[in-house]
Amino acid sequence: MDHLTPPQRVRSPRARMSAAALVCGAFLIPSSMSSFAASSGPTLDIAKFAFTPKEITVAPGTKVVWTNHDEAPHTVASKDKSFTSKGLDTDDRFEQTFDNEGDFDYYCTLHPFMTGVVHVRKR
Repeated sequence: MDHLTPPQRVRSPRARMSAAALVCGAFLIPSSMSSFAASSGPTLDIAKFAFTPKEITVAPGTKVVWTNHDEAPHTVASKDKSFTSKGLDTDDRFEQTFDNEGDFDYYCTLHPFMTGVVHVRKR
């Protein structure tokens, strides 16, 4: 009797490509999900020449994101000069991580009547 080998399964090129994509995707999904989680934080809107909400309280280490929804450019600048954004056009975003406790008053340098506060407190 001849040496018996298990039957070989023949896969189409399409099936091989699908299997390869599945394996590659398994490695990509966790890293993309973790970077999404790391970039998430409280979002403040800039709309109708105002910051909304006007005040927010966060824990130390929190990243806060401002998004300009106005047609006019705006900035986000702390009164103590610890952070300042570039000019934000429509749908531009600015992110700031707050590591230290305190109250951080900020305003738009182009429209100084636009003000807000980030309160950083341990919970």
